[in-house]
Amino acid sequence: MNKEEAIMSGVRDVLNKIAALNKPKMETSLAGYKSSEVHCVEYIGKNNDPNVTKLAESFYMTRGAISKLTKKLIEKNLIESYQKANNKKEIYFRLTSKGREVFDIHETLHQEFQARDKAIFDQVTEEQFDGVLCFLEKYSKHLDNEIKKHNQY
Repeated sequence: MNKEEAIMSGVRDVLNKIAALNKPKMETSLAGYKSSEVHCVEYIGKNNDPNVTKLAESFYMTRGAISKLTKKLIEKNLIESYQKANNKKEIYFRLTSKGREVFDIHETLHQEFQARDKAIFDQVTEEQFDGVLCFLEKYSKHLDNEIKKHNQY
């Protein structure tokens, strides 16, 4: 296995392990909600004036798929739509109080998972962090360009 394959295999392995560790607690604490719904709530809770286009770009999904997802979230009373006084064309989303509860549970779980993994991150030097972050940024930009080339999302 060459280094590129080892990195990709390692990334997949780490992500699968994180998912395996986090999944039971997430499913128990956020029963009744799909992962895509919770992450959409998270995005809406963390961003100013989120709309279908911003959500689609962030999740690499079609606007149609996001429209279906946000419709479900509105039906579950997790988000509500609104328009700005100066722009009646665009529809934006914000969390309801029930959506804020889901957002807060999700954030608390992430903090718990981060605390669980703190010991390993404490061992990483600034140089190592910088190297990993630099690689991830370069790779992410490459993937963005590939997505644009293929007119996806």
